[in-house]
Amino acid sequence: MNSSRFRLCALATLIFFCLSLLAPVRAQAFFFGGVTLKDENEMGRKFDVAVRSNLPMVEDPEISQYVNNLVAHIVSSIPPQPFRFKPGVILHPSINAFAVPGGYIYVFTGLLMNFDSEEEVAGVLCHELAHVTQRHVASRLERAQMISIGSLLLAVAGVAVGGGGAAAAGALGVGQAAMLDYSRADETEADQIGMQYLIKAGYPPMGMVNGFKILRQKSWMMGVSVPAYLSTHPDIGDRINGIQARILNMPKSITARKTDNRRFKRMQILLWGRYGSPETALQRFRGSDALSLMGRGMVLARQNNVQAAASAFDAAVAKAPRDSLVLREAGIFNYRKGSMEKARTLLRQALALDSRDYMGSFFYARLLDDDGRHREAQGMFRKVLQSVPEDAEVHESLARSYGTDGQTGLAYVHMTYAAIYSHNKKQAERYFEKAKSLASSTRDFRRLDKIYKERKEIWENM
Repeated sequence: MNSSRFRLCALATLIFFCLSLLAPVRAQAFFFGGVTLKDENEMGRKFDVAVRSNLPMVEDPEISQYVNNLVAHIVSSIPPQPFRFKPGVILHPSINAFAVPGGYIYVFTGLLMNFDSEEEVAGVLCHELAHVTQRHVASRLERAQMISIGSLLLAVAGVAVGGGGAAAAGALGVGQAAMLDYSRADETEADQIGMQYLIKAGYPPMGMVNGFKILRQKSWMMGVSVPAYLSTHPDIGDRINGIQARILNMPKSITARKTDNRRFKRMQILLWGRYGSPETALQRFRGSDALSLMGRGMVLARQNNVQAAASAFDAAVAKAPRDSLVLREAGIFNYRKGSMEKARTLLRQALALDSRDYMGSFFYARLLDDDGRHREAQGMFRKVLQSVPEDAEVHESLARSYGTDGQTGLAYVHMTYAAIYSHNKKQAERYFEKAKSLASSTRDFRRLDKIYKERKEIWENM
């Protein structure tokens, strides 16, 4: 088994494992009433907690907001739905995406890094959203006659990593698991409905075809023996032909549409700069434009080639002195290498251009805290948490600032948050008791108390 297949199998096992831990959740009989929308929302919420507790999520605003905006744009073009769609970006090289009941949709960084355009990403997301809006998972669960939230979660875990297969079979039995695979009819409907969504959102229809072609090509590169249950897109070759046949009958005003890929490319450069293999990434960043220079600096910094990285960042800033992303990344690099005055200047300039960039704000808040300006730093950390309320690193930094500033109760409140969102149950319990003894009368603690009890209830059933 090559490394790509091993990582994919490991992901499938992990997602199934973290969902299987939720099996003892309160049994709720459905009898013959079917899986309700309330059930779907509960499944999705618990799945999301499990995924975010066990898999690394990407929270850079240039990346997460790009995906959020893309999904929101597509959703704005489809009929009203009984739930809110909540996207997430999972840090993993798999070239895939999947959606689960309740409107939770996940995109792997491997897909974002290896696709060539926004319309291709949109094509795959429209297909996955169609599985949710058409309630394909729920209908297959109803046929399997699941009787509890726990068994439904097990089933969803199998479906999410590839339509059932071995994972679901291990917990539900082969007979029931076979009923959970997306049928050919489900896939065809998701293609057809997804294509409608894609066109209504203003994208060229070939986006879905080209996205599926990349999925097929990369699957071949991984090895022809990849089992079907590890891909959410089986029989993709036949479906590509069917979609292409439909496109032939569409008017040129639709097929000739063009997509603005500038933000897609910015997001992609960040991903390759931060997570791509250094050799491949440096090949991609051979250009002399500011973003290529920025990406090169990010890779060189990861290789601890500080002098070359500094030169690349300086050149990037010289090329684009008013690009907030370039300024932000150069500022973060200088902060990490200890050039505080330069970091302060670059981050201040970046935030003047884009005050909503919470990653830039986070590092600027750390600078303020290092300078002893604790109250200013705390205000900025709190503002960052409005955008990423479950970021453990931000909570930890805020807790450290409160502790240094003598606000011990609030320090333990945010240390508890950091432990909760790091999925450290023992540490969360210990910090929670300290926060309770020091800050139980505060509004901050009352909010923590609610979140801690909700998370503890899930932990106790894991």
